Amino acid sequence: MTQQPVYATREDVQRAMDSKPTARNTAQIDRALQSASRDVEHLCHRRFYPEQGTRYFDWPYAEYRPSWRLWLDDSELISLTSITSGGVAIPLDDVLLEPNRSGPPYNRIEINIGTSAAWGGGSTHQRDITITGLWGYRNDESTAGTLTGAVSSTTTTTVTVDGPAAAALGVGSVIRVDSERMIVTGRTMSATGQTLGGNGLTAQQNNVALTVTDGTGFAVDEVLLIESERMLIVDIAGNTLTVKRGWDGSVLAAHPAGANIYASRSLAVTRGALGTTAATHTGGAAVVRWEPPGLVRDLVIAEAISRLTSETSGYTRALRVGEGSSERNRDGSALTSLRQAVYDAVGRKARVRSV
Repeated sequence: MTQQPVYATREDVQRAMDSKPTARNTAQIDRALQSASRDVEHLCHRRFYPEQGTRYFDWPYAEYRPSWRLWLDDSELISLTSITSGGVAIPLDDVLLEPNRSGPPYNRIEINIGTSAAWGGGSTHQRDITITGLWGYRNDESTAGTLTGAVSSTTTTTVTVDGPAAAALGVGSVIRVDSERMIVTGRTMSATGQTLGGNGLTAQQNNVALTVTDGTGFAVDEVLLIESERMLIVDIAGNTLTVKRGWDGSVLAAHPAGANIYASRSLAVTRGALGTTAATHTGGAAVVRWEPPGLVRDLVIAEAISRLTSETSGYTRALRVGEGSSERNRDGSALTSLRQAVYDAVGRKARVRSV
């Protein structure tokens, strides 16, 4: 995967399609997610992910628009760190982020006309204003566990997350540890510190009750590995996990009590992503996941699946009508309706600037 974020994970698409991961289909899914995410950005005329950085703007001409108002155009702002004009720092209390009705994203910055602050001061109007902040649509985050050990090097590309919240992470997730953002590019198994209890498991599909020491250390939808068999957790009751056996095409087998339980919590990551700097982190540091808007995530999953199924059929999918031989294209009205719903909810609409 590239470093440009996507709005759904590889695992989201695999679950929706009920497909097992292989080296071949994971590459296809990653490519489809990139294409679908960029298409949704084009549809909505905005990028949704948060990116730390500095951007430059011309100061506004008074004869064309109010001299105190700076339109950010496609550079939507989530939060402001610093702002200068003509090389002079403007106190953050002297500017207003607008619109102020519902929080970010902000599409303009206005000088508080009750202060002495003003734009300008440079030798020319070009790139006179320098703004540092968090750019994007919104920075909604949720807890995704903690680091099981310290990240002692800025070049380390693997981190291990503890706790059941890690099940919500997938390839493509944007995570943050302290002030550093990372993009998840792969997942592997790591030890959970727990072992198979009770009488173990027999090699039978209906033997689905997996006894553990502490059921709170796992989550529904998490994939486990015991010896060479993968299992999917579908329910948890106390210290008993109900699982689907032989998951992801693995071979059903018997497992003795005391066998080690592994979970997919070791993450390959791109360090220092989205304008942040790679840093060291202590063990136990909180890991949080950036959450894209729900409708955007749904549309990216749907668009990715549409691409994958169309690709398989050479983009010539057809639906047979009645008993005859006539055919027509498959009904795409549901996808069209979802696109419209996403645009209505989070798309940037045309606006007219003040004069």
